[in-house]
Amino acid sequence: MDDRQSTIENRQLVAERITHSPEETVRFGREMAVHLKPPCLVLLEGDLGAGKTTLVKGIVAGLGAASEDEVTSPSFTLVHEYGSGGQVFHADLYRLDGARDISTLGLDDLSGRTATVLVEWGEKLGDNAPRPCIKIRMEHLASDDRRIRIERVEE
Repeated sequence: MDDRQSTIENRQLVAERITHSPEETVRFGREMAVHLKPPCLVLLEGDLGAGKTTLVKGIVAGLGAASEDEVTSPSFTLVHEYGSGGQVFHADLYRLDGARDISTLGLDDLSGRTATVLVEWGEKLGDNAPRPCIKIRMEHLASDDRRIRIERVEE
């Protein structure tokens, strides 16, 4: 069996949903949060404007770590911490280039803690993403419509 086959076999589709507004995307994030048990690594993938941060607002609020209004994209700070004692970490890899830049974030350390780690632009990790993890692929369909596809990726 080649590496590609083993990667495909280690992925399990958990859910797929189409949302029709930012509010509905946030609501879906809140619904998802009840299924995330730390330690948990969630990789969010999708083009600019696909709704990754909007979904994260709902997840963080659903975990009780912060209100939706407190959640912002960590594009410039790279990592935001929410909740008491580092309950949720929210990272953004958009401005990072290459494995060396990404290694400076310490994602391995964060994902080893009893926390939920949400990583926007998770596709930049490639095959170096810690396992197990959850991958959320977001796709902008039209206007405010977004397709959200959730997969569990095992070791």
